[in-house]
Amino acid sequence: MAYAFQSPSVTLEKGAYRMRAPYSTRPGSSLNQSQMSAKRAPSHSQNRKLAILIAVLAFASVTCFFFAYHLFTTRFAPYAQPHPHPSDALPKAKPPASDTKYLSYYPHSGLHNQRIALENAIVLAQQLNRTLLVPFLRLGKPIRYVSFDKLQRFLVLGSKTGLEHCPLVPAGIPAPDECSGYEEWTSIPWDYLVNLYAIGEKIGVKMIQWDGSPVAQYMKKSHINIFEADTLTLQDSGPYDFRFLDTLDDVSPTRDKYLYSIYIPKLVQAPERLLQIGTLFGSSRLRLRQGVSKNVRRDVRTGMAFTNPHLSLVADTIYEALGAVYIGAHLRVGDGQFEQRSTDNARTIWWKLVHLVCGLDIEDTLELEQQLSPFDEDLDPPLIQPDVPSLRVPHPPLPPLPHTFKPKIRCRAPLHTSPPLQRLNAPLYIATDSPNPVADPLFSIYLQTFPCIFFLSDFRSRLTPLDALINPYDQVSLKGFLMPVLDAMVLARAREVVVTDGSTFGAFVKDVLWRRHWGFEIVQRG
Repeated sequence: MAYAFQSPSVTLEKGAYRMRAPYSTRPGSSLNQSQMSAKRAPSHSQNRKLAILIAVLAFASVTCFFFAYHLFTTRFAPYAQPHPHPSDALPKAKPPASDTKYLSYYPHSGLHNQRIALENAIVLAQQLNRTLLVPFLRLGKPIRYVSFDKLQRFLVLGSKTGLEHCPLVPAGIPAPDECSGYEEWTSIPWDYLVNLYAIGEKIGVKMIQWDGSPVAQYMKKSHINIFEADTLTLQDSGPYDFRFLDTLDDVSPTRDKYLYSIYIPKLVQAPERLLQIGTLFGSSRLRLRQGVSKNVRRDVRTGMAFTNPHLSLVADTIYEALGAVYIGAHLRVGDGQFEQRSTDNARTIWWKLVHLVCGLDIEDTLELEQQLSPFDEDLDPPLIQPDVPSLRVPHPPLPPLPHTFKPKIRCRAPLHTSPPLQRLNAPLYIATDSPNPVADPLFSIYLQTFPCIFFLSDFRSRLTPLDALINPYDQVSLKGFLMPVLDAMVLARAREVVVTDGSTFGAFVKDVLWRRHWGFEIVQRG
């Protein structure tokens, strides 16, 4: 039987060529059913191969991503110097008991605002019998106060977790975008500056320090095994929402700036293991009426004097260079209300130095001011308000200033020879936030009045030991961030000090550091 074969035909369909197989005239030439099924449906082995291929590709993609991330974060490693891991620098603590209760709060603002919050937190932890979780001290660019939720986010997002490669960028190579602002701030444990252990031992409070980063926060909660259901949160929406009172029958004044009163005797009964508070800043945040509570606060504030050995050594060398006998002043002029009131504050502090400290009478002081002042109008003496809290804690009289002084550093101008003005030859050390006080018009009358006037910038050669201070947590140089602390320590060693009213820096120097230096009882405000 002869079979007929046909050639393939070509047809045109909608502008596209299409090949069409020839029709077969051979009997039984069509494929059987099993062959057709095998052609239409893929086999199970093909599915398995496809799944394996997808899994391999996914694994390879993830591996490549992590390898690339590792290369990115360690691209500057060949230039790095070995440094301790942050966890190695933290003091090791024993695992807490399962029934331990804790107190935590969120820090913000500058150094002394954070210090006041820490003081309040330690006192509150003692009153509530809770272990205090102490966040690191942030130095440099501050985080301003915002409401609870926002502050929590700022603290988490503002950490340096994931930026470990930033300090490894060699000099001369542009830093990556994520490293912008890396050296504008740093954070250190509080016991770098103060003896927290001694404070805790004296008043019976346990403290755990943590750096506030997201990882540390997670480890903190998992380490003490506390979760949201076992947390009592006092969520503030403003800086003065909550005030804490130690006496049940006490009430805050009707015109008080705090909105809500929290009674400590009731709060101590809270069963939650973690008490989470937002801000604790404010020298009057704790309204204490019981003598025992006031003594605890006194012991805490007394213990907050700076004890860093590197700073103490440099402060001592500056103290010796000034002749060991000098007077001191603090003049804050750089921000907010202090900038607005800088002229009045500068005049008031000058009057206190000349009239109250150096002992010129009112007529001589007024005449001297009129001679040195750039203004032509006649001025009345400024109104000097008494410092009532200081008067409540009197101290023994200080020895009088000597008639002659012997600083080991050269004075700026010739000494006064007129007998009434010779007392103004006393070396004057001024702590200030003015970037260039010698060129600042506010300091002109000081420079004309006190021939032996000095600022921290006059002792650059004595600051070189601080060049070696590197923060092991982020490899940032600490020297620049510690200058305000050193400024306060030098000022506190003066024979007498005059400070800017309303400044937390000035109040701490006058109420705590200066009195601690002379062995006097500190002043408690609030």
